[in-house]
Amino acid sequence: MKVLHVVTLHTPDHAFGGPTRVALNLSKLQRAGGDDARIMALGDGFGPGALPGEVEGVPAHLFQARHLLPRFEVSGITSGPLLLAARRMMRGADLVHVHLMRDLVTLPAALLALATRTPLVVQTHGMVDPTENRVARLTDLLGVRRVLRGADAVLCLTETERVDVNAVAAPVPLTRTVRLVNGVRPQERKPARDRDRPPTVLFLARIQERKRPEDFVAAMPAVLAEHPDARFVLAGPDTGALRGTLELARRLGVMDSLDPVGPLGHEEVLEAGRRADVYVLPSIEEPLGVSVLEAMSVGTPVVITRTCGLGPEVARAGAGRVIDSRPGEDGANAAKVAGAVLELLEPEANERAGRAAWELVGEHFTIAAVTGTLRRTYEDVVRRKAV
Repeated sequence: MKVLHVVTLHTPDHAFGGPTRVALNLSKLQRAGGDDARIMALGDGFGPGALPGEVEGVPAHLFQARHLLPRFEVSGITSGPLLLAARRMMRGADLVHVHLMRDLVTLPAALLALATRTPLVVQTHGMVDPTENRVARLTDLLGVRRVLRGADAVLCLTETERVDVNAVAAPVPLTRTVRLVNGVRPQERKPARDRDRPPTVLFLARIQERKRPEDFVAAMPAVLAEHPDARFVLAGPDTGALRGTLELARRLGVMDSLDPVGPLGHEEVLEAGRRADVYVLPSIEEPLGVSVLEAMSVGTPVVITRTCGLGPEVARAGAGRVIDSRPGEDGANAAKVAGAVLELLEPEANERAGRAAWELVGEHFTIAAVTGTLRRTYEDVVRRKAV
């Protein structure tokens, strides 16, 4: 099967995060299974003439990003040549899988798929939900609603996301939604925590306000009071919040214990998870974080918030700690993060939660299980479209 994944952006530091990572992971396994899967996206941050023709072994059709509407950041970049190439490539594709957001890449690509009657699967990654933002509502009116209603399948990470996309598509109910969780490759479980070495606490995600890196830093003093030799690793590309996060660390006097390491490659991400004793993501409204799954895949327990899509599974499995975190309650949020980290640094609790995390991923969130569900969805879509 010839599958074209359309995602908004690929950069050298993987700053766009989840959707591109999911598209790459799916494409790699699909290609290993004999499908001709490839990705199409904008490229940004590469040198002149340096856009790669493949990413991690996946053929990549990348086009230089044009920052048409800079104030809208990722939503305001586009490329005329990409859209022309997308229309051409759709004629030869069996199916187009669009990783949809309100932007000038994936939305017009999805509309092109509808116009060319190419079988269309849409995955929103928690990025399309009801909003009071006027520009977003206008975008819904001009195209998003039509795409959701016309797609042959809409993939949702969680029940909450299914409700959200239905609200955007209203009053027409969506009858072709499929739950498809994120998945990662199974990993060997790391050894039990070495009690003789200083503990390491890891934040690994885009450094942006919504991910709440400042809650991670604000929790440091309380953890350091009991583990004065602890190291705190702040990893991920800066998308706007790094300066404020580091300034907070300086005010709190904890910079000497903080390692801001910047963006990491995929294998480096897994290695960072292996070295960490606890992974922390205090994000508000995190649909189903791939970085959380990657940490758990090597046996690292996690601290996440109740609004994370993985919250129920982590809580049921005992794979870490799930905390309540609310915007505007910085002090209370930091105290909850610190308390959860301190619990998980206890050797017995760490061993128990780490094993549960590793087993949870192995049983429910492997990329093989995800692609099996996706393959059945693809075949159903192509079959229905051919009738």
